[in-house]
Amino acid sequence: MDRRQFLIAGAATVVAGMRGSRSDGALPPNRRRQIAALSTTYHVRSHSDNFITRLLEGYWINDTYYSPPCDVASICVEQEHAADVSTRLARSWGVRKYDTIRDALTLGSDTLAVDGVLIVGEHGDYPTNVRNQILYPRHRFLEETVRVFRESGRTVPVFNDKHLSYDWDQSRQMYDWSRELQFPMMAGSSVPLTFRRPELDFPLDTELREVLAVGGGWVADGGLFHILETMQCFAERRSGGETGVRAVQLLTDDAVWRAADEGLWSHELLDAALSRGMTVATGPVRELATRPVACLVEYRDGFRASALALGGKVSEYLAAVRFRDDPEPKSTLCYIPSENSNNFSPLVDAIGRMINQGTTDCPIERTLLISGVLSFLMESWYQGQVRLETPMLDICYRGPTDSYYAHGMGS
Repeated sequence: MDRRQFLIAGAATVVAGMRGSRSDGALPPNRRRQIAALSTTYHVRSHSDNFITRLLEGYWINDTYYSPPCDVASICVEQEHAADVSTRLARSWGVRKYDTIRDALTLGSDTLAVDGVLIVGEHGDYPTNVRNQILYPRHRFLEETVRVFRESGRTVPVFNDKHLSYDWDQSRQMYDWSRELQFPMMAGSSVPLTFRRPELDFPLDTELREVLAVGGGWVADGGLFHILETMQCFAERRSGGETGVRAVQLLTDDAVWRAADEGLWSHELLDAALSRGMTVATGPVRELATRPVACLVEYRDGFRASALALGGKVSEYLAAVRFRDDPEPKSTLCYIPSENSNNFSPLVDAIGRMINQGTTDCPIERTLLISGVLSFLMESWYQGQVRLETPMLDICYRGPTDSYYAHGMGS
């Protein structure tokens, strides 16, 4: 019995702590799914570490250990970091490491030989364009994956970390590939799925008046994605479901506060969100936020939402909502355990279910919509903080009946 088999056999399969959580899936006897992990770079505390290492070693949600829901069969790392851990971990766990995406998916053969694909296109030495977007190769990674799918005559589920692409056309094409070839696809970050303090949630078709999310400093487009995605996981639950986005605008510095004074976003909702923070800096927000950013989102049904980046005042992810029949805002902290990054565990749990059962806990349309919103927000900033009409973002979908996130306080 090797190390992987010993740890998996020795760990009890438990399902407490998550709504509807199952990590084992409906599998034939003695058959575990095999996945290919595609990474831009893999070092300690990188996103590849947060995903792939949990799929090798298992993970914790609150005080419950979950054994790996599937096996990592292969790893492909495009850029080897000076502190790379992929080679050592692959050797330790008996995982094959390949130089190309094709070989990782075929295990060196001439056809697709895995049951799922994990794309972690985050971190690494990639250029930043004039719109302050890091040009991560997520589209290229999926393009090479789809090429193997076509040649092999079959597909498998795919997970893509964070937004689909910095470019709207690429994002749309990634989504269209998944629909054309009919493979389950899930994407996004850990923030909407992590622990909520308190557990703010409400049914689909709730009458909402406004949603606001707030986070820390602007780290190119990637930092804004987390805040926008947090905003969207609440906004999509409004009455009538998601209808798409009519227009976006990105504001910075003094324009952020002028927009609040003009009623384009709510100070009352911001105060409600900040009240849930554990590390919010004491003092006036207008003085402490070193480079404030406001993302204003106008939906096709007339709904409005906003996402604020207030580095210097905030270093957490917070959200507030106002219901139509309740003037008092409700708010929550999307808790990120900095000591162990266990905010990634619920997302890995969801990935395991997708690989094993073909189901998705988070709609890929959410990520598609926010990928487009983010891309056009960066264009808004580049053009001088103008309001941009977005007729191409006519993306309609229904959110999940049960919001998927980790219950409990987190660890």
